[in-house]
Amino acid sequence: MSHAAATRVWIEHAGRKFVVHAARGVSLAIPLDPYGEQPVHFGAPAARSAPLAAGGFVGDTRAGGSCNCEAVTVVPHCNGTHTEGPGHVTRDRLSIHDRALQPLYVAALVSVTPEDAKDSDETSMPAPQAGDRLITARALHAALADSPGDIEAVVVRTLPNDADKRTRDWMAPPLPPYFSREAMALLTGGGVRHLLTDLPSVDRLLDEGRLTGHRVFFGMPPGSIAATDVGRPDATITEMIYVPDALPDGRYALSLQVASWVGDAAPSRPVLYPLEPA
Repeated sequence: MSHAAATRVWIEHAGRKFVVHAARGVSLAIPLDPYGEQPVHFGAPAARSAPLAAGGFVGDTRAGGSCNCEAVTVVPHCNGTHTEGPGHVTRDRLSIHDRALQPLYVAALVSVTPEDAKDSDETSMPAPQAGDRLITARALHAALADSPGDIEAVVVRTLPNDADKRTRDWMAPPLPPYFSREAMALLTGGGVRHLLTDLPSVDRLLDEGRLTGHRVFFGMPPGSIAATDVGRPDATITEMIYVPDALPDGRYALSLQVASWVGDAAPSRPVLYPLEPA
């Protein structure tokens, strides 16, 4: 088999065949550097790392240790790219580790400019406040207008796409945009099971604990924390990605690589691959 053939994968989706260019993947994950700059939000401490010390052992070859072995402290929701499931809002501890993920999904990458909430009739709970900016159903509908109906995942790049998204303290004013209730309903109504965004949350960061957008996407009634109310148990939300400017909007194959981690969320590394009809 030639090298060229070995770096292509043929898949069938919704009755059509596609070619995935497996050698041209682009990671959307923000590398988590516990010794350098990193994004953070909701007042969480930055991720940190220190050599393991156990008895007379020190896990640092620079300090005379036999090998390097570090203890890492991280808050997945707040320290970088992560994927979460319905367990983020349920009383029962539903683990992202138990979500059944496919090797590849057909995804649409779209760039969206947030709208001033005062100029939109779209809603959230609590109601948008002065200065809030929304990812609206109107904007998503326009961005997805040319996407076929077989999309399983949507990757939202917000504009402007400032590079400091990779190291930003998201609690510094102004607060980041968030998805309207209608935007989340549009995605779920279209059959989208996986949503990826460069924002720290699909909901307003200070929203009285409502997490309205999360519940809409997971198919739950407002305020519910019951696992039995989850209508979309296989849905996932991935936050704090970064989409390079060089990656054009369009259809891709998505590999949603989630750490084998028992918890409501886990660090992840989503990768987009060029996709074209076979």
